[in-house]
Amino acid sequence: MSNNSYIVGDPKIDQMILELSQTCNLPECRDLVREMITSLIKFSHEDSDVGDFKLINNSLKELRHALRTFSPYRNIHKVCIFGSARTAETNPCYQMAATLALELARNGLMVISGAGGGIMEAANRGSGAKMSFGLNIKLPFEQKPNSYIKNDPKLISFKYFFTRKLMFIKESNATILFPGGFGTLDEGFENMTLFQTGKSLPRPIILLEPESGNYWKNWLHHMKTDLLKNGYITEDDLKLFYLSNSVEDSVQYILKFFSIYHSLRYVKELTVLRLTREPSPSFVDRLNVEFKDIILNGRIYTSPPLPEELLKNEFPSLPRLIFNFNKRGFGRLMELIHCINLEG
Repeated sequence: MSNNSYIVGDPKIDQMILELSQTCNLPECRDLVREMITSLIKFSHEDSDVGDFKLINNSLKELRHALRTFSPYRNIHKVCIFGSARTAETNPCYQMAATLALELARNGLMVISGAGGGIMEAANRGSGAKMSFGLNIKLPFEQKPNSYIKNDPKLISFKYFFTRKLMFIKESNATILFPGGFGTLDEGFENMTLFQTGKSLPRPIILLEPESGNYWKNWLHHMKTDLLKNGYITEDDLKLFYLSNSVEDSVQYILKFFSIYHSLRYVKELTVLRLTREPSPSFVDRLNVEFKDIILNGRIYTSPPLPEELLKNEFPSLPRLIFNFNKRGFGRLMELIHCINLEG
């Protein structure tokens, strides 16, 4: 909801901003445009650091271009594939990543990579440019767009990591991580943290490597012995991700995740799970028993679309499960979604 009291304070400038905002193509977004312009003018009156101006300017340009590039593909599920840029073509992880991306594309899923070498190159190579995006980061060393996405319009270059990372999360529906260095672990932990804190929607997060590998096994051992044992995470947090050693298993895990579960939305205190199939009354009763620990009050119940959803025509034909989720047990929420999908 727009804040009509959010103004520059100069009547002449505020009127000019109002008039500019009316040129927005979407009438329902004109107040938001007014606030955005107001923020820029207020910033220009308050800040005197040229570097800050460049930061805001470049960030807006990057976000605008990225959103425009992704816009035509919003109705297609996309999978982020992360891993080391230094993984050689002869490495089994490279070959596995290429095969994975090929299978994802065959199943109608698009792939998003970091556009560089190694695992990123394998992802674009396997899926092909038509079914993939490359989110390149401009670095003084190492990172250049790989040949499989280099000349495609879905290659997007970023100056800032934070705008790039935002697009990885916002525009994808699942994440797969191969072994890698700081960057890979950074992306993995951010995915888990955003899910754990409710700042991103539920998604499959798969840690993948060949059967002979021990990278993720050692990582999980560290999670259990150093983080879980010391109370830094909970048992439920370990349910936010999934370890796999198989391309087929990983692809099926993602496809199954979106087989009956469709999407989630929060409406005030309610959590709305949209489904592709109406659950039976007996199954809903079972969910209320098995997942009572994450129900803040009331119960899980079926419902038509809420008025707030109908305002934007958000999947009006889909059945819903609605409940007052405690917004803490996101590992248990993941189990709830798996349970719903297994019912099918």
